[in-house]
Amino acid sequence: MKTVNSFQKLKDNNEKITMLTAYDYSTAKVLEEAGIDAVLVGDSLAMVALGYRDTYIVTADEMCTFVRAVSKGAQNTFIIADMPFMSYNINVEQGLENAAKMIKAGASAIKLEGCNKYILTLVQRCIESGIPVLGHLGFTPQLMNTIGGHKIQGKTAELTEEILVNAQKLEAAGCFAVVLELMPAESAKYVTENLKIPTIGIGAGNYCSGQIVVSDDILGKYTDFTPKFVKKYANLHDVVFNAAETYIKEVKEGVFPSLDESFTLEQEEKDKLC
Repeated sequence: MKTVNSFQKLKDNNEKITMLTAYDYSTAKVLEEAGIDAVLVGDSLAMVALGYRDTYIVTADEMCTFVRAVSKGAQNTFIIADMPFMSYNINVEQGLENAAKMIKAGASAIKLEGCNKYILTLVQRCIESGIPVLGHLGFTPQLMNTIGGHKIQGKTAELTEEILVNAQKLEAAGCFAVVLELMPAESAKYVTENLKIPTIGIGAGNYCSGQIVVSDDILGKYTDFTPKFVKKYANLHDVVFNAAETYIKEVKEGVFPSLDESFTLEQEEKDKLC
């Protein structure tokens, strides 16, 4: 099983780190079988799994339910749990308590968005308590309402420098890696080259130490919205749709279940029913 040291070793050896999201037992099991380096139980489950309009609604307790399911499916994989909106913003004690819930539910680490004095203190407290932390900079979805929507970050040299400074602060506080979201590839490359810890890109080009995307996006399962940076490796929407449509047709026509899918009595017992 991988640890925080495993990711640093991958970066030091110039090997890319692979991460995908999972929200249920069966998906997590398949990702582990495929050899994924880490699984993120992302707060994106708010939309993908629960049908909420955004990530603001999902709670820490709901997140823990999904963490439990994923941890059972991928028992030998490093699992990171997103700390949802306002589950760590009131005070350090609240953040530490909710982080502990994620670990007790089966996570190996947590992910926090942003960088300020409060976040840095929380990162340090988590590390001191034995809870690894993945940072998250660039576009931070939990601040979407205050930054004006899904906007690319680090679009100038000055703004890129600001992101680097925050990333270095997270590194100094103890984060084992930092997610860089929605950034020009060159900006993400600059940040990556000036950090000791790995960077995990999402919509940040190919120069990061690794990549993370939403599984339901690359599998073509979630179709409400597809980000520009997503490559579809499958079209599960159509696979599921066609299977369900065929099932409905066969049930209506009496084709399913056939004898192959049925249990039958012995002839002697059938004769008694006549």
